Amino acid sequence: MQRTISIPHGWDYPRFTFGQLTTKGVVVGLVYYQKGTHLAEEFGEGWRYTISPNKHSEEVHHYLEDEFTLLSPEELQAQIKAEIDCHQNQIKSFIQQLSIVSVGRSNAQTC
Repeated sequence: MQRTISIPHGWDYPRFTFGQLTTKGVVVGLVYYQKGTHLAEEFGEGWRYTISPNKHSEEVHHYLEDEFTLLSPEELQAQIKAEIDCHQNQIKSFIQQLSIVSVGRSNAQTC
């Protein structure tokens, strides 16, 4: 089942969604400042995005829609390939660890 978010009548639709990779990092949250509210008067009406520059960090920053863009197709492809390489290296490491544990276990049984 795919999760959905309902946008109230009168609000603009967000340009970006959760998990999208941008020039500032990955989108981890968003909030709408509605016209006529104190926050909209102070910061501007529209969507503000919470972006984490590093998925391994709790650090986040807040941006308006016009303060960042999506990665270009080339940048996105490079990012995804780097992520795949990282996971493949982790898998190799786990396989090595598993073989060490298996050898240790068989040695323990023969002793």
